[in-house]
Amino acid sequence: MRKRVTVSAVASALALSAFAVPGAAQADESVGDTKITKVVVNGGSNIALGTTNAKTFTIAVTATDDSGIKKNYTSPALWYGPGQKMPDDPYGLVLPRDVSGKCVDHNATTTTCTFTLTMRPRIDPQDNTTAGTWKVRASMVGNDWDYVSKDVAATVKVRRYAKLTVKASPKPVKKGKTLTVTGKLTRANWETYKYAGYTRQPVKLQFRKKGTNTYTTVKTVTTGTGGALKTTVKATTAGYWRWSFAGTSTTSTATATGNYVAVK
Repeated sequence: MRKRVTVSAVASALALSAFAVPGAAQADESVGDTKITKVVVNGGSNIALGTTNAKTFTIAVTATDDSGIKKNYTSPALWYGPGQKMPDDPYGLVLPRDVSGKCVDHNATTTTCTFTLTMRPRIDPQDNTTAGTWKVRASMVGNDWDYVSKDVAATVKVRRYAKLTVKASPKPVKKGKTLTVTGKLTRANWETYKYAGYTRQPVKLQFRKKGTNTYTTVKTVTTGTGGALKTTVKATTAGYWRWSFAGTSTTSTATATGNYVAVK
């Protein structure tokens, strides 16, 4: 159902949603029957960001209105939260490269608009405290000028990229003898732009028998100083050894490439 609203009022609401994400979230705003029904960030996956390479991803916003959705009129914003020193300013803010996006009509009333964004490790996270849950602010407008704006239309985890190494020795090893498996877990530091050891984290030691495709967990080891990993196992058959880290709310998953050991 159409409600009377001025063009300037709608324009103001859209400008607020795209370029002035508040530090403390404002109340959602809605005029008429326009509804945001779905928001998908990065295809439904978490975002992992390292120290150098930018991460490009999409935000797809689906909305419905009885008059249809107006295209090329709004865009989402990805933001973290209030600033530590200036609470009225957003802390962490990423906007689409093309604010028009690409919109596809599903039918006369429902449209999905997809936007491409790029997060840069030396600019957008600002520091390590912004690892964790980020929010999507989104607005959509109906052809009858009804509109909806949501401060938190969706959320996504933005996590520090993690790496794992592995080394098994000796090679080859005699059957029944002791095999030593070492490695190191590191993660991106968004303040120094280097990778640093991640301590006191549980990491699984996994093994895949030669000629098979499946890894099985042998034991779990906790990382020590500098993210170091070390354990021993009995060699029984030839195959591949690796470490696997499940990740945390602020750090991505990581799996080392399997290290082959022949058993004689």
